[in-house]
Amino acid sequence: MPNAILDPTGGTRTARSSVRRAPRRDNLSGSTVGLLINTKQNALPFLEEVGRLLIEDYGAAGVKAQTKINFAQPEPEEKVKEMAAGCDVIVTGIGDCGSCSASAVADGVAFETAGRPAAVICSDAFRATADAMAELRGAPGYRYATTPHPVAVLTPAQVKDRAAGVVADVVALLTDG
Repeated sequence: MPNAILDPTGGTRTARSSVRRAPRRDNLSGSTVGLLINTKQNALPFLEEVGRLLIEDYGAAGVKAQTKINFAQPEPEEKVKEMAAGCDVIVTGIGDCGSCSASAVADGVAFETAGRPAAVICSDAFRATADAMAELRGAPGYRYATTPHPVAVLTPAQVKDRAAGVVADVVALLTDG
């Protein structure tokens, strides 16, 4: 089987390149940024700081935050559609373990399929997991932002610094600019 990969649900699938990136914005001016926050330690303050910086430094109009039902599972389709309907772009994460990195990438691919540019943030220790999920979801080579591992143990000041360090990558993932 060409390009066969293991499916973590128990089967095998053939990698496919069927997922296309959603159209990008020229910039984030006036946009509503969706923040899909998993329940991992420090994910909430990390993404809140990313959202604040997107408003303050990049002209986003505001953020709408939603908490994931389960950090280790992709968000249900109805939740993806609901969030995509109310937001111009989506930022999700933070993937700070194998299962949450994989599910964050699965969510990013789902938002792209729903027509919304998505920026997934994972810690750098879980690139292999994130890449495997992207391939499994039909988006080999899917681009996401990384931050040094770990995030869960950071102090509030370190979380803000880490968020500031990744925000330019997030903007690059969401825009053509």
